[in-house]
Amino acid sequence: MSRFSLPDWLTFRRFAGVTTGMTTLLVMLGVYTSATGAGLACMAQWPLCDNGLLPQTIPSFIEWFHRLWAMITGFFIAGTALWALRSAVQRRVKVAFTAAVVLLPLQISIGAVTVTLNGLLPGGYTPLTHGAHLFTALSIFTALTLGTVFAYDGRFRTDPTTRAKKALGVALAALVVSLLSSRMVTLVAYDPTMQAVFYGATLLAYAGLLTAAVWVGRTARATLRYATLPAVALVFLHLALGRDLVYYDDTVLLVNLAVVGLAGLLTAGLAVVVGRSETDASRTRGVTSGD
Repeated sequence: MSRFSLPDWLTFRRFAGVTTGMTTLLVMLGVYTSATGAGLACMAQWPLCDNGLLPQTIPSFIEWFHRLWAMITGFFIAGTALWALRSAVQRRVKVAFTAAVVLLPLQISIGAVTVTLNGLLPGGYTPLTHGAHLFTALSIFTALTLGTVFAYDGRFRTDPTTRAKKALGVALAALVVSLLSSRMVTLVAYDPTMQAVFYGATLLAYAGLLTAAVWVGRTARATLRYATLPAVALVFLHLALGRDLVYYDDTVLLVNLAVVGLAGLLTAGLAVVVGRSETDASRTRGVTSGD
C-alpha cells in the first residue's frame, strides 16, 4: 500500500499563504457584517441563527456566512499549525502558527460575546468588545503573516534588499488606497463596502511593513528594521480609529490624518534609504567585477 502524498504544488509555504489570505478576507467580512448591522441579525443568537442552523433573512445570511467563513478559516489556521509542528520547518515558524492557534479560542469567545451569546449577555455588542475582537484578530493576523514570511525565508531568487524595497512599496501604495477609502476623504461614502475595502488595504499595508521589517533585517543595514516598528504601530492605530472604537469627531479626524501622514512618511523614507543601499551594493559589485 503506497503512502499518501500531497501534490507537488501544495507546499507548506503556499498553504500558509492561503491561510493568511483567508484570514484577511475574514477580517474584511467581519467589518462588513458589523457595518451593516447584521451582527445582531441572527436574533442575537450564537452559535444558532434565527432559532436554527440556517439564516432566514438577508442580514442573517451575512452574519451566518461570516461565521461559516470564520469556522473554515479556523480549521485552516489549525491545520497550518499542525503541519508546521509535524514538519522540518524553522522553530520560529512553528512558534508563530502555534501562537495563532492559541489565540483562536479567545477570538471565538469574544466573537460570541460580540453578537450576544444566546441573548444572555446584553453588554456584548459594545465598542469595548469590538475593540477586543479587533485586537485579537490583528494579533492572529500578525502571527500568520510573520509565520508565512519566515516559511518563505531562503526560497527567493532576489536579495533581501530588493525584497524589502518592494514590500515597502506595496505598503506605501496600500496606505494610499487606505486613505482614499477611509472616512477622512469625502470622495466616496464610507459605507459597509468601503469600510471592508479600507480594512483590506490597511491590512495589506500592515503586512507589507511587517514583511519589510523581516527582510531589512537580512540586509547590511539590519538596524533599519527597528525604524519600521513606529510605522507598524501607526498603521495599527489607523486600523483602530477606522473601527468606531471612539467617537469620530473633528479632533479624531485630525489625529487620524496625522497618523496616516506620519506612517506614509516613515514608509517612504525607509523605501528611499533601502533603495539607496541597494544602489550602493550594485555599484560595489560593479567595481569589484571591474577589478
